[in-house]
Amino acid sequence: MTTMESLIGLVNRIQMACTALGDYGGADNSFSSLWDELPSVAVVGGQSSGKSSVLESIVGRDFLPRGSGIVTRRPLVLQLHKTDEGQQEYAEFGHLPRRRFTDFSLVRREIQDETDRVTGKTKQISPVPIHLSIYSPNVVNLTLIDLPGLTKVAVEEQPESVVKDIEDMVQSYVAKPNCIILAISPANQDIATSDAIKLSREVDPTGERTFGVLTKLDLMDKGTNALDVLEGRAYRLQHPWVGIVNRSQADINKNVDMTYARRKEREYFASSPDYGHLASKMGSEYLAKLLSKHLESVIRAKIPGITSVINKSIDELESEMDHLGRPIAVDAGAQLYTILELCRAFDKIFKEHLDGGRPGGDRIYGVFDNQLPAALRKLPFDRHLSIQNVRKVVSEADGYQPHLIAPEQGYRRLIEGALNYFRGPAEASVDAVHFVLKELVRNSVGECQELKRFPSLQSAIAVASYEALEKFRDEGRKTVVRLVDMESSYLTVDFFRKLPQEVEKGGNPATTKGGNPAATPAVDRFAEGHFRRIGSNVSSYVNMVTDTLRNTIPKAVVYCQVKEAKQSLLNHFYTQIGKKEGKALAELLDEDPALMEKRVQCAKRLDLYKKARDEIDSVSWVR
Repeated sequence: MTTMESLIGLVNRIQMACTALGDYGGADNSFSSLWDELPSVAVVGGQSSGKSSVLESIVGRDFLPRGSGIVTRRPLVLQLHKTDEGQQEYAEFGHLPRRRFTDFSLVRREIQDETDRVTGKTKQISPVPIHLSIYSPNVVNLTLIDLPGLTKVAVEEQPESVVKDIEDMVQSYVAKPNCIILAISPANQDIATSDAIKLSREVDPTGERTFGVLTKLDLMDKGTNALDVLEGRAYRLQHPWVGIVNRSQADINKNVDMTYARRKEREYFASSPDYGHLASKMGSEYLAKLLSKHLESVIRAKIPGITSVINKSIDELESEMDHLGRPIAVDAGAQLYTILELCRAFDKIFKEHLDGGRPGGDRIYGVFDNQLPAALRKLPFDRHLSIQNVRKVVSEADGYQPHLIAPEQGYRRLIEGALNYFRGPAEASVDAVHFVLKELVRNSVGECQELKRFPSLQSAIAVASYEALEKFRDEGRKTVVRLVDMESSYLTVDFFRKLPQEVEKGGNPATTKGGNPAATPAVDRFAEGHFRRIGSNVSSYVNMVTDTLRNTIPKAVVYCQVKEAKQSLLNHFYTQIGKKEGKALAELLDEDPALMEKRVQCAKRLDLYKKARDEIDSVSWVR
């Protein structure tokens, strides 16, 4: 195989592989830039200009749908692959990758059916391309894109916008700097009215990328010829014009063999008094070789850019493969090791959330710094220590025997009743931290890239973590409730010893030991001031307890929940995993089918690009 065939064949293989792997087209496709970097030939012309006949002449096969009006309603990406002499010709569609067509009449039917599948049995058009590869010893390596014919008027069943829609679709291909334009114009019409030349002039004003093709030379009026165009006088391009003689409609109807048609074309130019001197540079066979040779020169110039895109794609794919992970081993020991490694990866992320490496852990501090103090401030101590309630509690505590010096039992009942209110905020703090920890578990599972491969293991780790957090919450609740109960169980005596003592009116005030000041003057135990003073004393004690619990509740929550979550969140899960057999371990490592398919496609792309890089290195230096 010549260097030219190697280079063009390489580009064809890359384009075909890109198509098969879904790398062609789409703004969101990160690999479509490779396709854009590869040169191809777009066939452009007005309706009934002879585009289909030119393509069939190049291929040497009758395989395109025919008819009146708009026939090509979707782009056809046609990749020609030259095979060794004697090998059977066949075709493959991108949407039917494992089916070979050796009957080219069936190829025509499939093109029509596939078009109808997207556009319906109407005259609508679609930009979604059909990909067709033809393998034959009678072709040159080439990629051709057959586009819908340009038109000026919408026909029945077509929207009025179809004229502009077709033009926009064609321009989306030919405007690319790596696209070679094959502009088809019928010789029996004025070249100044050629739709193909008009469009190519807009996107390629210098004519560097445009090859002009004149069809229907044999249908021109007698006494006229197209020499002004073919010799570049009527409209000059940087590449020579090529004349084509298509099969007549009668030949098509009779299914005249394409080999015979090519021979007749050669005879036409060789015997023509007008075109005989150009015969060696006319015809479909010459056009195919001319395009192939030009394509080789373009590819050589683009090799650095192609190599750059390929190397960038390889780097991206290697990185993606690292994220997707490698295939899992089948033995139980390796599977257990993998599960433990994945658990450690999750646990690392979870700890980063708590310690500040990732967001979320600060919300626990928010519970202690905002929610708990706010809840404590809202406790109904004003109502509990109102004069009416204090009088009621103190009176009930005295029973039939009134207190002698100070209403001790009344004090105790008022304080115990007040301290019971602390249970709510204490338990609420435990629940709030539990909620934050659960959310951090959920976030950590989602952020652990390695775990995304294994939905079953994701679910198992999440369930085990939630179960552990429930146990930590239960322990936290017990602990904070104990703190409140401890404050209720033993009152701080020194606090009350420092309070001035009261005696009933008419009694003798007591004196303190050590010469301390005497107690306050005797008061009436039924007076409002007496109960107000009791309420104030209880309030002072409750405030002291509030300050204590504001500090001890966070300590208990952190010790019972946060610290335990950091140190032993998955300890029970580890124990259970160690008892599982190989089958159970394999079930945990049952990957998401979509992710498995993504890895397979990623590996195929990576293999494609690496092979392409090696092939480019092997042929690009040859001159």
